[in-house]
Amino acid sequence: MPTPRKPGNTSSKQTDPVPELRFKVELTVPGGPIGRFQEVTGLAAELEVKEYPEGGMNDFVHKLPTRVKWPNIVLKRGVTHEKGLLQWFWDTRVSGVEANVKSVKLTLKGPGSEDVRTWALQGAFPVKWTGPTLNASSNNIAIEQLEIAHHGLEQVT
Repeated sequence: MPTPRKPGNTSSKQTDPVPELRFKVELTVPGGPIGRFQEVTGLAAELEVKEYPEGGMNDFVHKLPTRVKWPNIVLKRGVTHEKGLLQWFWDTRVSGVEANVKSVKLTLKGPGSEDVRTWALQGAFPVKWTGPTLNASSNNIAIEQLEIAHHGLEQVT
């Protein structure tokens, strides 16, 4: 049975789950850092499995791990006057991926704004930008998205 948590205790040994609503995205593109995203999706890893049916063994199939797949990360935010997100996409399209690979870090924040866990994307580059839906009868915030491909995820903390 876990020990009850003391109020104000923010040690990393807490057993309570951390809410997803506080996070930080560290992304620096030409022109400076970009921040304040409302949603990040695609933080995942999947180990591919090769099935190998052994001759004479009809009651099971061997499953062997092969390589890791990393889905693209999608960043969503309200459209602002800051143009660096779309500029990074255009720069990659014009001058190529190698010249525009950036470091991207995603940090989950806990109570009291302490870092709970940080992941770094290796070899990150933009592959898709989606602009807002424009509707004259709506008063919703205009949202833009940037999809980022990467070569792997490293857990920093």
